[in-house]
Amino acid sequence: MWPSRYISLILLPLDAIAVWAVFNFIGRIRGVVREDHWVILPLLLPFGLVVLALYLIDGYRSRTDMLSLTYASEHLIALLISFLATLLLTFALIPKGHLLQQSRSVVALSFLALTPVTLFYRRRSSTARTRDRRMRPVVFVEDNGSRRTFAEECAKMNLTQSVLYTRCAAASGLPPVDPSGNTLRDETSTESAEQVLGRIEEGTLKVEALVLPESGAKFTPEVSKKLVRLCFVGVPTYTVELFHQVYWRKIPLSHLDQSWLFQEGFQLAREPVFGAAKRVADIMLAFLGLILAAPVLALAALAIWLDDRGPVFFSQTRIGKNGAPFRIAKLRTMRVTKGSEGPGDRYTRPGDGRITRVGGFLRVSRLDELPQLWNVLRGDMSLIGPRAEWDELVRDYEQKIPCYHFRHLVRPGITGWAQVNYPYGANVEDTRRKLEYDLYYIRHFSLLMDASIILKTIHTMLFGKGR
Repeated sequence: MWPSRYISLILLPLDAIAVWAVFNFIGRIRGVVREDHWVILPLLLPFGLVVLALYLIDGYRSRTDMLSLTYASEHLIALLISFLATLLLTFALIPKGHLLQQSRSVVALSFLALTPVTLFYRRRSSTARTRDRRMRPVVFVEDNGSRRTFAEECAKMNLTQSVLYTRCAAASGLPPVDPSGNTLRDETSTESAEQVLGRIEEGTLKVEALVLPESGAKFTPEVSKKLVRLCFVGVPTYTVELFHQVYWRKIPLSHLDQSWLFQEGFQLAREPVFGAAKRVADIMLAFLGLILAAPVLALAALAIWLDDRGPVFFSQTRIGKNGAPFRIAKLRTMRVTKGSEGPGDRYTRPGDGRITRVGGFLRVSRLDELPQLWNVLRGDMSLIGPRAEWDELVRDYEQKIPCYHFRHLVRPGITGWAQVNYPYGANVEDTRRKLEYDLYYIRHFSLLMDASIILKTIHTMLFGKGR
């Protein structure tokens, strides 16, 4: 089977071979490609679009769970969008007479065949990777009894591979725990850090990664030397914060303080040129979106009015960039509550009786968010960014959640990294966890990341993952 570290390098040439073979095979069946001829250059366009779409859904990322139903549906959507883009660009870029212009059915059938083919070997690679990782534990090297916090996070994030907790001479002496919070029974987990790191150096223990509590952790001189040597020979070594970012794509609130915002990694968020480019894209896409959505908005407005004869739109004060308040517009999905601009309960619950029949569909499909395109045009919001929260909730969150105000560094968005990675927040704890994804976006955001979020949002809308 394929080693985990080579998965990404193997998938790209496999995709190239798949595109070449499928298009030529379908072309010959349809009589478009001669028996003595192989089409190559015209296929660079569909191949490039396939690679881009799969990259945006983490189709080349070794840590993606490609066995999940979620990935399979995202894979289907990515190939569908690649197909539509190929049809659109083919007639604009490729000269007449080439394979892609001779028969649209060849393009359609090829993408239809590519979907299961490319998904098949990704699932095989994911199976091999899962088997390989079960034999390679993550080693947590502690110096201050911080293992329980890390174990609880592993349990919340459903980390499937084992975690080996070691103790340094300066550790607190607490017994090691597994991700479920129980005392570890594996005797090897009671070894000292010196012993475990020595086994890794000798090659008798293969590990996925080494995790250190924090960048300023204090270790014994022997442990420090071993960590440096292992890092030099290529053993992946992370602090807890970096492990969160690499494996789970979020930033742990437990490792934040008020100086975090001044670390490296925010240059793009503060770059005026990027901000201007993002704003131009927001205006163009929001304007186009409002035009295309006009018939849908009209039908939705009629359905809302016929359902209970109430107002079509719902307006509320939200908090935007730099903490500035603004009024947001959404299609109304709940029954009218007198005396307040918000519902009686601050959060909606599963089976919430306040949601109307039409409102339930609008929420699941996210169509209730469409009027916010107007807020994007006004400059209150962006298409992509942290969720714009109700001002009353923001006041509460800022008192209970450290560094919550960091999310106001950028404009809020109709959709965002937290929205596509975490379900609807129904309490303060959910808001804490969503904030970790928001802060990751603020630190790492880019145009490619925005495109990835849009693809994942399409998946969310089509498969009704909303409330």
